[in-house]
Amino acid sequence: MGRSDFDYRYQLRKGLVIPAHPLALTASRKLDETRQRALSRYYLDAGAGGLAIGVHTTQFAIRDVGLFEPVLELALEEMRGRDVVRIAGVCSLQDAEVSARLGYHAGLLSLAPLPHASIDELIDYARAAAAIIPLFGFYLQPAAGGRVLPREFWRRFVEIEQVVAIKVAPFNRYATLDVLLAVERSGRANEIALYTGNDDNIVGDLLTPPFVGGLLGHWAFATRRAVELLETIHAKRPLPPELGRQITDLNAAVFDAANNFRGCIPGIHEMLRRQGLLAGRWCLDPNEDLSPGQMQEIDRVSAAYPHLLE
Repeated sequence: MGRSDFDYRYQLRKGLVIPAHPLALTASRKLDETRQRALSRYYLDAGAGGLAIGVHTTQFAIRDVGLFEPVLELALEEMRGRDVVRIAGVCSLQDAEVSARLGYHAGLLSLAPLPHASIDELIDYARAAAAIIPLFGFYLQPAAGGRVLPREFWRRFVEIEQVVAIKVAPFNRYATLDVLLAVERSGRANEIALYTGNDDNIVGDLLTPPFVGGLLGHWAFATRRAVELLETIHAKRPLPPELGRQITDLNAAVFDAANNFRGCIPGIHEMLRRQGLLAGRWCLDPNEDLSPGQMQEIDRVSAAYPHLLE
């Protein structure tokens, strides 16, 4: 991997661009290893400070078809020799064990598999996962399979010593504030790095302390532009006042906001197909594709905002 003295916690607190890594498939919906590797290299060469693999954008169903460990291994091979933060999606204690064994720095802990668990049960589960691998907390929006997590959950979650960062992605300002206040009041604000996952408000979040970076599906395409954006914000250089609105408009088309995000992953795949990085939009589920009218919206925003794309 990278240098033995690489301090991933320091890097997380400094603030990074971390793309949520998609899954490259062939037309027969088998893993396209060549393009999967090429995607990882694309993100790293664009200046990403880390990769998140095995997450929602990678498709949770990889676990059902035996691809979880193989795709984590492929990403690791491409990260070898680079000082980057390695994040693995964790949907079970078994995922945590695999991720730790392979050498990932932290697990992005999804609570989607526990839709009806009590707060006590969720905290017990998080503590069990944290005993295996450091945790990157994850507030996933309900439309993508997440659940509402009250302020009480976050107050207790940030007390877990092995929590090193949180991805805040409820697509809801009130819910976002619940996480920010929990970290602020925990006395651990200098230890826990906050990352936006609110693809609908990327610029607004990055301009709002204590957010330091992003772990975003939106940053899975046109990644060099994301790196330039974060560098500009960290350097406190002015941004065009319309930029936040433009990025949100672009995201609305790609993520299929009009249809409750049903076409989110195929939308990302379509953008990568246009960049020449994927051969098609194929998902593991043959019924998962762009929504009616989504292609026209993607065409519209691509023509309107060429400066946001590569």
